Amino acid sequence: MTEQPQTTDAPARAAEERAPETQPAPGPLTVPGPLTAPAPDVPPAPAPRKDRRVLRAALRWTAVVTVFAALGAGSAYGITRADRTDLPGLATESDGRWAYPRIERPPLPPGRPRPFDGDNLVNAHYADLRALLLPAPDGARDDKALHGADGWLPAKDLLSQYAAEADQEELGQLLTDYGLRHVAARGWTTGDGTRTRIYLMQFGTAEVVDELFGTLVTYDSPAYALSGAAETTNDEAYPASAVPVQVTRYAYDEAEPYGPEQVRQAYVQAGDVVALVVQSRKGTAAAVPFQQTVTLQSELLA
Repeated sequence: MTEQPQTTDAPARAAEERAPETQPAPGPLTVPGPLTAPAPDVPPAPAPRKDRRVLRAALRWTAVVTVFAALGAGSAYGITRADRTDLPGLATESDGRWAYPRIERPPLPPGRPRPFDGDNLVNAHYADLRALLLPAPDGARDDKALHGADGWLPAKDLLSQYAAEADQEELGQLLTDYGLRHVAARGWTTGDGTRTRIYLMQFGTAEVVDELFGTLVTYDSPAYALSGAAETTNDEAYPASAVPVQVTRYAYDEAEPYGPEQVRQAYVQAGDVVALVVQSRKGTAAAVPFQQTVTLQSELLA
């Protein structure tokens, strides 16, 4: 039996150069509950993925469309997050969730707001980006290749995750054009062979990220294919209500038939940060730990 980790704010620790001290801790993190939304009109189909203007319109509609999936999948997803003792008949059988350690928000510089506070006009993350990475679950093996230098991963290491060399070059130029500041990453492999990689990319403002995000995702697939996931489909079993309201999330599953590994991936937009979460496993990769990982990482960024 496993349970979702309790989340509290971290004790003061070293932050980036702009964060020498900490401010009083805010309230604990919580994973949001299911969302019920009124049925909207069916949106128009998005245009080709490289049209930024239409893509951004599609972004606004996708969250609405995903709610329809949530209405059908909400019961099943609630099982992945609720305490097992609250669900009759499930108290002694694993639901596939991972056991994470205590998850803590990192400290902030004195007087600095959180990214979605009303006085944070650019929705900037002032905490150390490296401290915003989700910790590995209990018993997982650390992926030292993602440590980088002093916790910062070279952009070329992130770009190497994409299948086509042309995509690597195009995306690399795009990140440069939009003023990529840092990449922080963490990865691990669990006992069942599931490999997880999380990349956090920080930019100057949320406005910059909002425009960039529209070039990275479409409803059915990301704009740039990862290695091992040439064909993808929208993960409609992952309801929109599973992430904080301040966060935009696009989740994708590899289209069948799978290759040697099944690859799941999600792009998350939160203020001035874009997160990429990738999970893969030989044969099949379970949905529950993927959704759990993306949701908890989204909470840390919200």
